[in-house]
Amino acid sequence: MSKITAPKPRSKLIIHVTTNIIVGLIAISIALSIGMCGYHVFEHMSWVDSFVNAAMILSGMGPLGPLTTTAGKIFAGFYALFSGLVFIAVVALIFAPIMHKFFVKIHLESVSMLSENSK
Repeated sequence: MSKITAPKPRSKLIIHVTTNIIVGLIAISIALSIGMCGYHVFEHMSWVDSFVNAAMILSGMGPLGPLTTTAGKIFAGFYALFSGLVFIAVVALIFAPIMHKFFVKIHLESVSMLSENSK
């Protein structure tokens, strides 16, 4: 029988970052779907045009074509605000484990420096 060992800290970090990237991709897919449906319903765009406009807004580039309906313009405004928040959340989600490891390392180094100075 083989003994199960705990993963090493680096592999834990890689697993955590990979998991967060997958969750981030799911969040982006959901946000893209919301945008596609909104452009399709409110602006009566084809699915391909809805995809392009939603992807451009989600990436921060702005819509491709002019918006023609009032409902579409209101949707685009709220979708742009929503997309900005999704971008910030996904970036924070992906970099959180890396920053945590960095701050833990700095803290451990500062604790060891303090203990050496107190001797």
